[in-house]
Amino acid sequence: MELNARELSWDGCVNVRDLGGLGQIRPGAVVRMEAPTRLTEAGWAAAWAHGVRTVVDLRDAGEGEPDRVPRPAGITAVHVPLDPVGTAFYEHWKTIDNTASPLFYPAMLAEQPQSVITAVRAIACAAPGCVAFHCAGGKDRTGLLALVLLTLAGATPDEIIADYLLSYDRMKQRYEELGVRDQLTAVTELLASHGTTIEASLTSTIASLRMPGFLLENGLSDRELAAVHTRLTTSLSPRVA
Repeated sequence: MELNARELSWDGCVNVRDLGGLGQIRPGAVVRMEAPTRLTEAGWAAAWAHGVRTVVDLRDAGEGEPDRVPRPAGITAVHVPLDPVGTAFYEHWKTIDNTASPLFYPAMLAEQPQSVITAVRAIACAAPGCVAFHCAGGKDRTGLLALVLLTLAGATPDEIIADYLLSYDRMKQRYEELGVRDQLTAVTELLASHGTTIEASLTSTIASLRMPGFLLENGLSDRELAAVHTRLTTSLSPRVA
């Protein structure tokens, strides 16, 4: 599945794409995006037409603004905060990269895997239909969950890295509107100060992530593993109404 086929045009969102075609993931299984708060009625209609029936929110409670228009009644929202707010781990990494770069990924997977497992479980147990998952900008927390799913599905490091990097360009205008410094430059400089690069950091994380061992050793059941594998790789026919 070429990039242009994965890019989705949902009015109100700028960083939304289907992960189908990466590794063994089928089109229409999972979509990554920024927070859908700016989606218009037309944007939500496009999400519905794409098959989205569950939206997994990785943000902290109370983070961000409310939706500008009501979501379709048939879309279920599942809140699974990924950042372990209130822990010593979170306070430590907040001072390093504010959990806004790939630098914290290895420590998160090693020391705080339960948040990741809970998010994977939410996708595994979602109702039939496409699952969209997001944080605020759809870059780092969303990127970590995407990395886990893509690694499980056999995507190559190059595919995972290329998909991660897309969000910097897609969100550039949003960050400019907020008066935030260019994030690709900022993160590149941050990682350089730690003796690495975005690409090297992600490659190391992917190489160390044993699948499906990571999921099973941290509490995902065999049944849930089978469910997430089926969701990611098995076509639904016919598409849910």
